[in-house]
Amino acid sequence: MTAKISAKASRIMVMFAAFLGGLFLFFGAILFVTGRGPIGPAAAAVGGPFQLEDQYGKPVTDADMKGKPFLVFFGFTHCPDICPTTLFDMSQMMKALGPDADRTGVLFVTVDPERDTVPVLKDYLSNFDPHLRGLTGDRAAIDAAIKEYRVYAKKVPLENGDYTMDHTAVIYLMDKDGHFVAPFDMSRTPEAEAADLRRYM
Repeated sequence: MTAKISAKASRIMVMFAAFLGGLFLFFGAILFVTGRGPIGPAAAAVGGPFQLEDQYGKPVTDADMKGKPFLVFFGFTHCPDICPTTLFDMSQMMKALGPDADRTGVLFVTVDPERDTVPVLKDYLSNFDPHLRGLTGDRAAIDAAIKEYRVYAKKVPLENGDYTMDHTAVIYLMDKDGHFVAPFDMSRTPEAEAADLRRYM
């Protein structure tokens, strides 16, 4: 009888430990996504050197962004919904920043350099706030940036012979030293987003 009770107690303890472990992982994920937890080794490894060019054909590297916080978003100009919506929201936030918009930066890095050439990016971004910089480059340079930011990007063929891109839609908040802070939440009001970004200036 004692052995049965002991075995049952052991099972309960194992289940309780598993529950606590799952709870810890769940809240840890929330803290990471909201940027309210400490930066761990995986987060610190996000971001790194890149050598691309903007919509005006000007070379841009990670070193050019040092000294001010900035946001990085990977997408492509043929994106039907997520990318233009995100860029619009970013534009609204930059307007809410007012003069402080010059103290930060927003990078829109294409995952589709074959179609997103310098002229295409320039035309596309003319619809958004002028502080937004579109970055492109050859396939090797884009792939290097994708790897540094741990972005998922894959070409998806369409029935008509065309293709679209499946990609990570995270907005990366980088600090003045170019270190990853946390994913940036663009679901708030432009004023709330601007206030959050000012904390890192």
